[in-house]
Amino acid sequence: MTDRVDVCGGVDTHRDVHVAAVVDTAGRVLKTAPFPADMTGYQQMHAWFRSSGRVLGVGVEGTGSYGVGLTRYLTRADVRVVEVNRPNRQLRRQKGKTDSVDAEAAARAAANGTATAVPKSADGPVEAIRMLRVTRRSAVKARTQAANQLHAVVVNASEQVKQQLRDKPLSAKVRICAAFRPGADHTTVTYAKVALRHLARRYQTLTAEIGELDNQIIGLCARVNPALLAAAGVGPEAAAALLVTAGDNPHRLTSEGSFAALCGASPVQASSGQIIRHRLNRGGDRQANNALWRIAITRMRTDQPTQEYVRKRQSDGKTRREIIRCLKRHIAREIYHLLTNPPPTPSGADLRCLRQNAHITLTQAAAALQVHPTLLSKLERGQHHNQQLATTYQHWLQAPPDLE
Repeated sequence: MTDRVDVCGGVDTHRDVHVAAVVDTAGRVLKTAPFPADMTGYQQMHAWFRSSGRVLGVGVEGTGSYGVGLTRYLTRADVRVVEVNRPNRQLRRQKGKTDSVDAEAAARAAANGTATAVPKSADGPVEAIRMLRVTRRSAVKARTQAANQLHAVVVNASEQVKQQLRDKPLSAKVRICAAFRPGADHTTVTYAKVALRHLARRYQTLTAEIGELDNQIIGLCARVNPALLAAAGVGPEAAAALLVTAGDNPHRLTSEGSFAALCGASPVQASSGQIIRHRLNRGGDRQANNALWRIAITRMRTDQPTQEYVRKRQSDGKTRREIIRCLKRHIAREIYHLLTNPPPTPSGADLRCLRQNAHITLTQAAAALQVHPTLLSKLERGQHHNQQLATTYQHWLQAPPDLE
């Protein structure tokens, strides 16, 4: 009999124990139970769900944190998993807060269609990019702190130390301080040099670490979606942020409008009475929103079509902020298509093989394309990404150019 009953599950996730609940299609709670937050617990929970009836879906809280392991397991077991936000504060004040209540709310959200978001799979190269970005962000923060502390020690140091560092840029200060030989004297000058040497070497170590992480992130971005990295105005940081927002399964995003809302780039209705207007969207992933802003600013400075668009909107009376918001919405539409259906982008290795097979030097190719040879060299080695240039370069090489 239970096999013919349609049920939905809900899970309130925690570090050590997950609490699960089962409801029928009418929203009635059938049962709740706790399970260990490990592989054995996942298997027991899955069997427990199936024993209650035909599972239509499972709503899971915290699919990107404590619930990531359970989400992966259920997804691989062909169970439809939806991401559930925590209950709103008003509902919690009315019904109280327990793990069972939260699990029941998650199950009802999955049953009535309130929760429809497909969670990130978090099992591919984009998850690796996310982890590397977290590590890089902490390294950048620590390096900034080391630089600020170095500056503070210099300000309070004796004149003997200040004279060596006065009017020097940060890079020079770091280089000089890292080479200090304090000696064995027990003076404030000696200990100031000891402190400055440690801070400078810490800064250098963190700089090397950030550079290594940058190279790994760029390599992963180029492997996952070279078309995104090669788009106009999209640098490695912006590409990494947008890839992390979309996840390893970008097709979970149902439309370009939903992606714009996810990035906080979609205008929100704020109409009332006879006033029809939109307001700024302050929600969404703020790192993705910042990536769209950086792309818009870069294109306003370097991209001719964008500059023409800005001039046109300025003539229409739009302010700079309004133009940037319009650009971000347009860029979100473009990025969505690059994430879900990226066009083929010629690889640097293929371009290099084509050039060498045609017996063409970098200097000859650069002169024909009116670019610097170094730029083509970086393009061939995968150190520079430009979809338009790569496509133009490929067509030129395939055309058997006449260099006589």
